[in-house]
Amino acid sequence: MCGFVGMVAPPDQTSVAAEIHTALMCIQHRGQDSAGIATMDETGATFHMRRGLGTAGQALGRRDLEALVGPIGVGHVRYPTIGRGRLEDAQPFFYRQPGILMAHNGNITNYAELEASLAERSIHLLSSCDVEPALCELADALMQRRPSRHSLDDTVVALREMKNRVRGAYSLAAVLMVDEVPTLVVVRDPKGIRPAVIGRRDDGAWLVASESVAFDALGFSRIEGPEAGEAVFLRAGEEPIVRRLDEGAAGAPCIFEYIYFARPDAVMEGRGVYEVRLALGDALAGRIADKGVDADVVIAVPDTARPAATAMAERLGLPLREGFIKNRYSGRTFIMPDALTRDAALRLKLNTLPREIKGKRILLVDDSIVRGTTLRRVIGMLRDAEAAAVHLAIHSPPVRHPCFYGIDMSTDEELFARRFSEDLVGLERAAAEELGADSLTYLPVAALDEVFSGSRCAACFDGRYPAPITEADRAAIAGDRRTSRGGSSPVADGEEPRSSHGPHGPLGG
Repeated sequence: MCGFVGMVAPPDQTSVAAEIHTALMCIQHRGQDSAGIATMDETGATFHMRRGLGTAGQALGRRDLEALVGPIGVGHVRYPTIGRGRLEDAQPFFYRQPGILMAHNGNITNYAELEASLAERSIHLLSSCDVEPALCELADALMQRRPSRHSLDDTVVALREMKNRVRGAYSLAAVLMVDEVPTLVVVRDPKGIRPAVIGRRDDGAWLVASESVAFDALGFSRIEGPEAGEAVFLRAGEEPIVRRLDEGAAGAPCIFEYIYFARPDAVMEGRGVYEVRLALGDALAGRIADKGVDADVVIAVPDTARPAATAMAERLGLPLREGFIKNRYSGRTFIMPDALTRDAALRLKLNTLPREIKGKRILLVDDSIVRGTTLRRVIGMLRDAEAAAVHLAIHSPPVRHPCFYGIDMSTDEELFARRFSEDLVGLERAAAEELGADSLTYLPVAALDEVFSGSRCAACFDGRYPAPITEADRAAIAGDRRTSRGGSSPVADGEEPRSSHGPHGPLGG
């Protein structure tokens, strides 16, 4: 999973880097392995890029932002689901001819097929990041039209050709010259699985992002679009230009964005994430009541489960308490020593409040169970704090199917729920015993209809994949994840911590 930002400065502003950096900080929860920003000047002749490993604050410093001149650009934060956490896989990406910057969120499922097809055209990929073949396909399609001075029609045709070749789930932002004007284009796949939003500011600036949370910090207001299968072209001081790339597109936004990934203050597809999580908690509380689970207090696993826990406590008439304090600075692998065990790492991140736990029957609320390793340790921490009982409540259904669309759970063997019976009651009983809980209650798949209306991607729960994916692509994606998890350190000895070069040509700055 990743997050992207794109910005067009107002007519009187010459740089966007600082504001893109601020926006990346707002979507930092979407990726902490690497970050980058790339900009283009007003003539389209000069590009600048800085990329580095770590968070946006770690990867990009003041000097980097000063070097990133230009009134239009894109930024990215990455958590790898294809490829590894290496510098050459960090986004944005750059293609020298005809001059395109690109950043994306999602998963291109036919990477291997595209790699082979591009090689036949003497275009060779220089990374394992799946945005690169999409960028190469767009660049090649444009160059087949004409070598330079591409019109809006040229660009729309090229984007359609890219869409026809690229499969999977993606939203992307690209910067290029269109009709000799610096242009930011944001595109969503034909199913609209991965999110993208557009914001406008009174001074004529435009901002696109994976989530709307960046808008408030920079004074932007959210507007409609882009819809599934659309491309929206944005220029300084001008109105958006909207083009359909797929007339048969029908949106199926990812349900896991609402359940876990997005920030609670985000608005997606016109609906607040916090509102959805409250509704999920209310629906789950009904099942807890039907089962007659006896509890004294509701405690959430920080932080995603808090809204659902709030709704559950209200409906069940139970007090809501903090049972854990989260160390905001525990971070990921950049702060924790590699030698620490998973258990020690979790104890760095969470600490219990024993007075809220001792002797009480805890209703422990979490958003989902993917691998089960974290929850097993969390329940152990409650036992150590002398909880009288631990009843686990999960405000989503069992995750029984891999995600091939950009969430990091792409192999069958890593999924906790696949170890047990498909019968929900039997699964809950066996899984509770495995985790060390007194009981476990999931939200049934059918209950999602109470919360979500319309088409959606819930493939991780129901196994119905809305975007086409072949068995060969599934095997390749799962194999890549197995290899990357067992691979070497993200930073090789002697590797520079940041780069000013793109994969298809040197950049200015």
